[in-house]
Amino acid sequence: MELQKWIDKGYEIIIDLGPKLIAAIAIWIIGSWLIRMIVKGMRKTMNKREFEPSLQKFLLNLTGWILKIIMIIVVLGTVGIETTSFAAVIAAAGLAIGLALQGSLANFAGGVLILIIKPFKIGDFISAQGIEGTVKEISIFNTTVNTFGNQLAVIPNGKLSNDNIVNYSAEPIRKEAITFGISYDSDIKVTKDILLKLVNEQEQVIQDEGKVPMIVVSELADSSVNLSLRYWSKNEDFWALRWFILEEGKSRLESAGIVIPFPQRDVHIFNEKN
Repeated sequence: MELQKWIDKGYEIIIDLGPKLIAAIAIWIIGSWLIRMIVKGMRKTMNKREFEPSLQKFLLNLTGWILKIIMIIVVLGTVGIETTSFAAVIAAAGLAIGLALQGSLANFAGGVLILIIKPFKIGDFISAQGIEGTVKEISIFNTTVNTFGNQLAVIPNGKLSNDNIVNYSAEPIRKEAITFGISYDSDIKVTKDILLKLVNEQEQVIQDEGKVPMIVVSELADSSVNLSLRYWSKNEDFWALRWFILEEGKSRLESAGIVIPFPQRDVHIFNEKN
């Protein structure tokens, strides 16, 4: 009799929960298929729009987990399990985690913005947060930069996305302005002719219309007349050309008798008689 009682009880549970279990299984199967289709569609769209691989992977994983959590809650509710408290626990946990990881969330948001807006890409030479270097890696939370001295700088994306960024590689050509200081007794016209001749001799200097090299008096300083030599060049030629013009310019000016002064002051002493 006791066994029969348990068997009858089992039949009742099966009859009561059977349709719910079947519905829950159906929701799980169909929901899993829909989630795969949604993620697949998102991946195709991101590939067409050339999303960064790191951002694409993160967004796909995030979307997949959110949809799975929603599906699990629906399945539990279908079976008859109370999901209100379950959802409240998830919300409370999310709030607690958010408060504990405010800095990380700011870096995450900054990383998403950087990967979507693309103010720079891997391989670009940038200046930001007091650091100059070549971008090595862009992740969700940090951007890694190789400095000129080959040091590895890790910049939080939260700060990086909310401050000024100078991207020296965004344009294929750059304009340079090298300052040469000469003494007040030296001939300005001769200096201009020497420096312009030097620049025009360099094949790397761009001579397109609107980008012709020029030299102007930029400042009458305390110890020198400063002239600004301005020209355009490709990014890959920029530094080698700058270093050569600095060295060769000084050499040619000195050979022509043009004095390049060092900072100095004239001090006059007067004897006052009582």
